[in-house]
Amino acid sequence: MNKRNLVAWLLLATAPVFGQANRIIQIEDSTTHQPVIGATIRTPSGIQPVVGAVTDVKGNAVMPSLPANVTALTVSAIGYETASVPITAGSDTLVFPLRSQDESLDEVTVTATRTNSRLEDLPIKVEVLGQEDMGEESAVVPGNVSSILGDISIIHVQRTSAVNGNQAIRMQGLDPKYTQILHDGLPLYEGFSGNLGVLQIPPLDLKQIEVIKGSVSTLYGGGAIGGLINIVSKTPHSDKPEFTALLNRSNLKETNLNAYYSQRYGKTGLTLFSGYTNQQAVDVTGDGFTDSPQIKQFNLHPKFFWNPSDHTKFDLGYAFTTEHREGGYLPALEGILPNGYKNITDLQRHTVNFNASHSTCKTNTLTVKGAVSTFNRQNTDYQKLSDGRQSSIYLEANNVTRLGKHQLIMGANLTLEAFHKKSDSTRLVDYTYNTMGGFVQDDWQVSETVAIHAGLRVDHHNTFGNFLLPRLLVKLKPSDPWTIRWSVGTGYKTPNLFVNQTPGALNVSLIFPRLLPIDVATVKAERSVGTNIDVAYAKSFESGFSVQVDQALYYTYISSPVVSVFSSQSSNLGAYTQLINAPYTIFSVGTDTYVRLEYKAYELYFGYNHTLARRNGPTDNTYLPLAPQDKFSTTLAWENEHFRFGIETSYVGSQYLYNNQKVANYWFFAGAAEYHYNDHWRLVLNAENMFNVKQANYETVVLGSNPAQQPSFRPIWAPLEGRIVNVALKYTL
Repeated sequence: MNKRNLVAWLLLATAPVFGQANRIIQIEDSTTHQPVIGATIRTPSGIQPVVGAVTDVKGNAVMPSLPANVTALTVSAIGYETASVPITAGSDTLVFPLRSQDESLDEVTVTATRTNSRLEDLPIKVEVLGQEDMGEESAVVPGNVSSILGDISIIHVQRTSAVNGNQAIRMQGLDPKYTQILHDGLPLYEGFSGNLGVLQIPPLDLKQIEVIKGSVSTLYGGGAIGGLINIVSKTPHSDKPEFTALLNRSNLKETNLNAYYSQRYGKTGLTLFSGYTNQQAVDVTGDGFTDSPQIKQFNLHPKFFWNPSDHTKFDLGYAFTTEHREGGYLPALEGILPNGYKNITDLQRHTVNFNASHSTCKTNTLTVKGAVSTFNRQNTDYQKLSDGRQSSIYLEANNVTRLGKHQLIMGANLTLEAFHKKSDSTRLVDYTYNTMGGFVQDDWQVSETVAIHAGLRVDHHNTFGNFLLPRLLVKLKPSDPWTIRWSVGTGYKTPNLFVNQTPGALNVSLIFPRLLPIDVATVKAERSVGTNIDVAYAKSFESGFSVQVDQALYYTYISSPVVSVFSSQSSNLGAYTQLINAPYTIFSVGTDTYVRLEYKAYELYFGYNHTLARRNGPTDNTYLPLAPQDKFSTTLAWENEHFRFGIETSYVGSQYLYNNQKVANYWFFAGAAEYHYNDHWRLVLNAENMFNVKQANYETVVLGSNPAQQPSFRPIWAPLEGRIVNVALKYTL
């Protein structure tokens, strides 16, 4: 007899017979509305005799007749907060939702798929960096999330500028523009506003990061061809105040001061994050140019939560970022050579977002969410000024309904991107893009071992036309430790001047002063089709050992890719750059291996990604530049009551530039040691790139006959700033 049945037997054995059972109690998860199996329902402590029952596989429990003085029942379940169910007179069936505990059984809920489903229930493969990962990273690399994302083998973080430190993300070997980034499920980092600082979000403010691999454009529209990354903010989960403060200093003269506060106040709650980064310009290689730029950045992110009932939730947030960034020839930045090369950027981002949901009944939930954002940036490059503002709006309404074995999602969304050029020295022009979309998804649990997910999206873009995006996913669970997932989907990407972080050919410049406006009469949108297959095995043993293995295969095909090429027009900086549809297609095929082992205080992770991404045309069959074909990552960690040690290793190999020019392979090592005292204080010593690997070790990065004033730069394929050592002190109340 198992424990749950024993509890039920004991409870019922002590209950007197008051008459025939006349009440059914239904217990469900407050977020997913799925039945909670094995929940214990009993009369409150202090009331004798005890009457109780345990829920079955449908979340139902049949209660005996209750004594007249019982007005509520106590409900408890593993992984959920214990709650009290009020007894409603005259009702034979009571439905009550239980709230999941944040740290229960390492259970993870994914929000990017709109169903708020548990990670293991999803028909699509999602990798989640959870609250524990964010807590560790907030002290290891406090200023941004690029480091922790780069630890995932299928993600390659590419530096896109030699002097200003800007970075972008590659997934499945494809250019950065094919990865869509969301913040709390809102796609606002597109166009002019997405080219700088997206990865500068501090991890202390985050609950988790969700990584969906492969084509998922059906979810949020064009862009998610190589994959999707959803950065999820924290939420308040306790009536007791939570406060964390962090101070960090690195050998690259970077100082971070971050603070986070959250608390629930009955039906309301608040989170508040504030962070400041001050980084001085540093020339690591001695060539006179900034390998690490000067950055002064301030972030403020308050968010208000209101849950008037268990069926209605509302949150409203505001995010503000201001940043001043300087890179270039160091004597020019210091005022010694006023006419020297400088790249100076000032930006401000304001975002207001909201999310409201209401469960009209236990099987239906209506959600309305959206955001309004303004982004201002002024950039000086080669003594040329570019100055512009982008306004972005995203609005969405969707309805989730459970109909037996089906979970049906229907919705519509509006995306607006309006760019306004201020008075500057570029050829840029104003534009307004808006996309109206409608989507439907059906998650069908065919049986205990088979699930099918089908989706269809229809988008209308005011400039580039209509797009029909079908998607199909199949999940098989032949036995408990094994899961097989297969998906196929289509996607598109509309042309945009500001998202081609990788030039289409060698020496083609993407700096704003050399960009020409898009010729919308001749340039059309890119289209794609992609498929992913993965086989996963996960098992935990009584000895405390657990193993998780995932083997994935993927293929993506892109037609009419938009690339940057030289124009026949030129200026004193050289030939202008224009966007065209390339005379070739792009395909990416690869394999991704993930292994995670845990035993008591030890944790070991392996990841290996092999990708072949290339062009396929009558005259061009070269590999995609700056897309490593081999990436290996591993992490080993150990922790006890007061100490935590970890070491990370990654290998980047078979990376090509333009015209199939292969560059050197390199290893990257990192290590961290943490001491925590009294559950409040944490002291972290971290070293990134311990063996000081730099591109300057292999070649000169800055070129030109007069580099101090008119430099040119080689493509960036390896780290520039070398070894980074930082010390962080973290206090948690």
